[in-house]
Amino acid sequence: MTERAGAVLLKGNPKTLVGDEVKEGQKAPAFTVKGQDLSDITLDSFAGKVLVLSTVPSLDTPVCEIETKKFNESAADLGDDVQILVVSLDMPFAQKRWCGANGVSNVKTGSDYMDHSFGKAYGVRIKEVGFLARAVFVIDKTGTVTHAQLVPEVAQEPDYAAVLAAAKAAV
Repeated sequence: MTERAGAVLLKGNPKTLVGDEVKEGQKAPAFTVKGQDLSDITLDSFAGKVLVLSTVPSLDTPVCEIETKKFNESAADLGDDVQILVVSLDMPFAQKRWCGANGVSNVKTGSDYMDHSFGKAYGVRIKEVGFLARAVFVIDKTGTVTHAQLVPEVAQEPDYAAVLAAAKAAV
């Protein structure tokens, strides 16, 4: 498995990402994560839709909370052809609790806790700490990545305007 030393910073400290970098123009890697009810969520679950795929370290951290709430608010403006999936290593029942407590109902959450295969497939698993780096991918209706943003400093928010513009353009 590919390792990319120094690919991101975590509070200013260089960290290694495991897996190949996912780039614009490539087919989105297949994945399986667990939904809040422990059902499988796969890339095929979003066939025929534009998918905004946001990866975060944990919903229970301040920046991840802000990001997920902002995407939840934006989801209503994107229409039925766009789905937002937030993936973390939080347990599915913790994701459900967090979403309920924060009024988050317009985005789906998925957990990579089972085998960590999502993080490796998308090249966002941080080797030294085990959780996912902050990244956002937009995947069009044909399964092609049209936008890929790996946030250089995990403690910073993504470029929301660029993500939302890419999602709208992919519709």
